[in-house]
Amino acid sequence: MKTVSAQWEATILICRKCSRKLGGGFGKNGRKSLAKALRAKGIGGKGRKAGVGIAEVGCLDICPKNGVVAMNAANPGTWLIVPKGADIDKVAERLGFGDDRGASRKP
Repeated sequence: MKTVSAQWEATILICRKCSRKLGGGFGKNGRKSLAKALRAKGIGGKGRKAGVGIAEVGCLDICPKNGVVAMNAANPGTWLIVPKGADIDKVAERLGFGDDRGASRKP
């Protein structure tokens, strides 16, 4: 086996099925997915060179109506159900990333 290093200091997991069913609902115009809205805020990025990884994963079997399930992998006991149109700043704070924390810092 071969290993590949990543620069991630934290990982955010977002249910891909919830995001797809919702069809957006976040960001300035309400057209972005939760993952894209968090990246636009500066939390996370694409690829293994980002400070924080945002990974869309398969169904987490909660399936809320008009919401998306998200969790910080550093705190696997707390899952967050994010309603459509939620304030991204508040979502970031609940996931462990306050206003003073950027993409390259730990939650």
